[in-house]
Amino acid sequence: MATETFKINEEENQFELHTQGGIAFLEFIREGEKIYLTHTETPVALRGRGIAASLVKQTLQCAKDNGLTVVPSCSYVAHYVNNHPEWNIILSDGYQM
Repeated sequence: MATETFKINEEENQFELHTQGGIAFLEFIREGEKIYLTHTETPVALRGRGIAASLVKQTLQCAKDNGLTVVPSCSYVAHYVNNHPEWNIILSDGYQM
């Protein structure tokens, strides 16, 4: 797999995964100890390579490491956490899909 660099872009309110060929990003809104993950986007040329899944996984790990509660407002993030129940511990109370 190509080299990936995970970054938090505070100015743009997004998590980023820099890869050869482009940048995938996941937009967020932070309110106190909650973080709303609102939109995931991967460049067309990078789709189908697991880039978005890697971005979401690293974002969730970052949220966990920083004691944040995650509200998956993005359909891709919701799909990811529904298929990876190990992340349920950091999801907002009452989260259901």
